[in-house]
Amino acid sequence: MSETEIEVLCAQVCEISKQTGEYILAERARMGRPDFETKGKNDFVTQVDKGAEALLVKHLSALLPGSGFITEENTVEFIQSDYVWIIDPIDGTTNFIHGLPLFSISIALQFQNKTILGIIYEVSNRECFYACLGRGAFCNGQKISVSNHSQLSDSLLVTGFPYKDAGKLENWMRLFVDLLRKSHGVRRLGSAAIDLAYVACGRFEAFYEYGLSPWDVAAGAFIVEQAGGFVSDYSGGDNFLFGKELLAGNGKMNEELRAVILSHF
Repeated sequence: MSETEIEVLCAQVCEISKQTGEYILAERARMGRPDFETKGKNDFVTQVDKGAEALLVKHLSALLPGSGFITEENTVEFIQSDYVWIIDPIDGTTNFIHGLPLFSISIALQFQNKTILGIIYEVSNRECFYACLGRGAFCNGQKISVSNHSQLSDSLLVTGFPYKDAGKLENWMRLFVDLLRKSHGVRRLGSAAIDLAYVACGRFEAFYEYGLSPWDVAAGAFIVEQAGGFVSDYSGGDNFLFGKELLAGNGKMNEELRAVILSHF
């Protein structure tokens, strides 16, 4: 697939994400606080998650017949394919359940294990962040780039509070306090995809978290890279998609931030 073909496909996927976002908002308005199932500690799913995922799978399959899927809600069986979609229908389900307007749709496409496009649709604000290979990163048609701040002391950071591995939580909170003191502050929005999109457009200097899944970060990590940023695991390597730990930033203060993280882990 050429870069031009990827760009056309990216525009089509952006439209699909917007249509799915309207479905999510309509369902939220119709039902009020949605019923939910518990998958694990503070890990929830609603029928809207499942319905949105089914819509995404249907429309993305039509764009690329025979493509495979890695999905959060497992509404489709994985098949081996050169092309694989990695999707989260609602990243920030807890926010969605409680009526907080910070949740997103995350879609990435890989070709032979290499990401070639990524879309994050921030549903409530109707902000569509997207990137395709070799074309840069955009939000609603405007080109975006990461922040230029080069010092941790000048940086605003964003993270999440892992809930699946409580054994590391005390160290994580010590790190949180340490970084509060060394930066302009640390935010916690509740959607890793939005966190990464906001790093890509310079609203945050960096994002760090562990306990993540591929559908949380595949699109966002790619958008950050295409916006001129840097993404790694805590060791500085590239095992962030399946390695459950990720550091993303503008690349100018990542090493300083990584050293602080490693001092606690």
